[in-house]
Amino acid sequence: MALKVELKPHERIIIGACVVTNTDQRARLLIDGDRIPILREKDIQTPETADTPAKLVYLAVQLMYLAPDPMGHHPTYFSLVRDILTTMPSAWPFIEGINNYILNGDLYHALKEAKKLIVHEEKLLEDARQRQEADRKTA
Repeated sequence: MALKVELKPHERIIIGACVVTNTDQRARLLIDGDRIPILREKDIQTPETADTPAKLVYLAVQLMYLAPDPMGHHPTYFSLVRDILTTMPSAWPFIEGINNYILNGDLYHALKEAKKLIVHEEKLLEDARQRQEADRKTA
């Protein structure tokens, strides 16, 4: 079944190994093919934007998703997972989900699960900021 994608002006999308950049008008694409990795710009993490442990995990999964040989990125991914679980044990349910998708070869859904990990991390960071602010006010 084909995927219908509507791109905003100047929006980028990765299709397979290609980056497609839209012109200055909206565009509709119909993408037909089997198991071609596709990522919209809003879902793309870069080394520059991967500034937290959860975003680094997402980036590692993204690289697996886009790579012809995903296993080449496994050592980096599992190293990041060890680090994140050491500092954030509450991440385990998300990591378990990501791992299961990776083991089943479903890297697209592993990416979706990694997004949930980023949201979880952001919530923990925000809670910590609020506690720190409350502690400053009471001190």
